[in-house]
Amino acid sequence: MIKETGFATLFFSSIRGIPIHKRLIDEGRIRIMLTHIGTLRVETERLILRRFEYTDDESMLKYWVSDPAIQSMYSEPVYTTKQEVKELLNKYISAYEKDDYYRWAIILKETGKCIGQIAYFLVDNHNHFAEVEYCIGSNFQRKGFATEATKAVIQYGFEKMNLHKVQICHKSINTASRRVIEKCGLVYEGALRDFFHMDGQYVDRLYYSILKDEFMSRQK
Repeated sequence: MIKETGFATLFFSSIRGIPIHKRLIDEGRIRIMLTHIGTLRVETERLILRRFEYTDDESMLKYWVSDPAIQSMYSEPVYTTKQEVKELLNKYISAYEKDDYYRWAIILKETGKCIGQIAYFLVDNHNHFAEVEYCIGSNFQRKGFATEATKAVIQYGFEKMNLHKVQICHKSINTASRRVIEKCGLVYEGALRDFFHMDGQYVDRLYYSILKDEFMSRQK
């Protein structure tokens, strides 16, 4: 569909029937615009990625938010009571009103329990990239769940949000996260040296990325 808008023309195109991008031509220049659709349900082979619900509190406490080893890897506090988790859920759930907010509960189909989370916690509208963060409870690591969820969210970003680039970073001590990133096909970009101070030592922040064209070429 093409809609005339005075000095500019707004183009809409789609892949698989879903609008994925807009291009605004103004004075001969093309400006790419992200399409914000918010946090919609995504289903993979073994997982459901959906919006958080208040009934997730028990499994969140049991599997990940109360675990210091999990929370420290993505610089989040530890939550030990249902009240604390409720306050966290209040923040997550109220933010779903915004169409540029992207945070999913990772639900294991087999049990219906929330075993972690994944999000685009940083979205850069001007430069058309977003950064992923994720965590999986320790009982569910080394089973491919983080990779499965991350691949789905990367696809969501490129096909539905019109991102040009997706990036992920991890602490240099988090080798499990590095394996997930590499399995998702991201390319190592570099390090911010001694970025974190943890437990009496300095830790690098390592960056990886994948471009839309790179991702789409692998889907053919």
